[in-house]
Amino acid sequence: MARQDLLSYIREGRTMSRSERLRLIVQLSVPSILAQISATVMFFIDAAMVGHLGAKAIAAIGLVETTTWLMGGLGSAVNLGFSVQVAHFIGANDFEGARRVLRQSLVCAFVWSLMLSIAGIAVHSYLPYWLGGTEEIAADASLYFVLIGVCGIFFQMSGLAGTMLKCSGNMKIPSMLNIMMCCLDVVFNYIFIYILGMGVAGAALGTGLAEMVTALLMLYFLLWRSDMLRLFGEKNSETYKSYETHKSYLSTFRPTADIVGTAFKIGAPMALQHVLMGGAYIVSTIIVAPLGTVAIAANSLAITVESLCYMPGYGIAEAATTLVGQGIGAGQLQLTRSFANMSVGLGMAVMTFMGMLMWVFAPELMAFMTPAQEVIAQGVEALRIEAWAEPMFAAAIVANGVLIGAGDTLWPAIISLASMWGIRLTLASWLATVHGLRGVWTAMAVELAFRGSIFLARLFHGGWMKKGIVKRE
Repeated sequence: MARQDLLSYIREGRTMSRSERLRLIVQLSVPSILAQISATVMFFIDAAMVGHLGAKAIAAIGLVETTTWLMGGLGSAVNLGFSVQVAHFIGANDFEGARRVLRQSLVCAFVWSLMLSIAGIAVHSYLPYWLGGTEEIAADASLYFVLIGVCGIFFQMSGLAGTMLKCSGNMKIPSMLNIMMCCLDVVFNYIFIYILGMGVAGAALGTGLAEMVTALLMLYFLLWRSDMLRLFGEKNSETYKSYETHKSYLSTFRPTADIVGTAFKIGAPMALQHVLMGGAYIVSTIIVAPLGTVAIAANSLAITVESLCYMPGYGIAEAATTLVGQGIGAGQLQLTRSFANMSVGLGMAVMTFMGMLMWVFAPELMAFMTPAQEVIAQGVEALRIEAWAEPMFAAAIVANGVLIGAGDTLWPAIISLASMWGIRLTLASWLATVHGLRGVWTAMAVELAFRGSIFLARLFHGGWMKKGIVKRE
């Protein structure tokens, strides 16, 4: 049975068997998992391209990498603040309500991305030194960061369009485009890094150009081709005909207090979480920086390799966000709980298997990234420590996707922040002085196991199911 047919069961209040529920979860998860894995593989290749430029190039990008994550996380919080509303409206069969949210999200996301880019440009020359970088890598790190910051509008709009399509149940198009983006990233990076000899700057330009192409295509499929959410391209569109003039229709893009207020309520805890979690990652980078260039490079590459392990969890989490969002919107609470539990179980099973593979093949994976033996040795040790934490990391990732779909973003933020700042950084700052990079990754594994346990407790408590955007009579 087609994916959209099964999704319609949620909106129509129809009964679904256990096998149908599992099939729907898998159907929604597989495209996202493939996209996440391909993104990681391509990023893996991307990092390997830079890695072969030497440890200094790896360290330069690794130094500012966590800050780029922070900026991306802030953009993601805005996108989810609006897309969760879209999922709830679609679940309630209110497609015009969903399009109303979409129109306003385009304006708000565009303005937000400009603000983030301006902030990034303003601090780029100081950032490497704030993070504990040395003169040896500061110039390249600064250049990489400012170029990524200038391309922020493309990252923001690509993320918004992709998230909106996924919340409508269309996982295929965003996944295919993300795979395409990864391939373009490799091609453009090869051109800029090797053919044009631009080094670290070429890595940033290649990534930015790939994101630009992807953003344009994502917006096309969302705004012109989506069955549920398209805004343009239909001469006889009922939506457009309900407005007297083109100017009147454009006025519907003006942000309103109810939609922006709800987006703020959902997105603000996530934004705060990303700020403080991003800050925690930055502090983690500062903890690693005094360990030397080899440790910085090993840490950066090990993070890249580990992402190959946890990206399937994020693919399943995206499916869970869609299913829970539409289930909450449709008022199908028992079905929603079932989707949540099955998604978390699937995520833990998949990531446990991926963790086993990472433990076994850690030396080969690190050797693919760099020929530097010291970097390989430290990276392998870090990855084999982290492999033990993957099952509970999966619980945290997928349960967080469930809670986001319900619009419950405050408690996940509190859990993540308390765990990160109270456990990981405290342990890491102590263990790094005794065990070096191995101590930092041990602290990470302990914290992820704790965080996953608390997320499971929140999931089984069930208070998150009381959330909802669409008010029913």
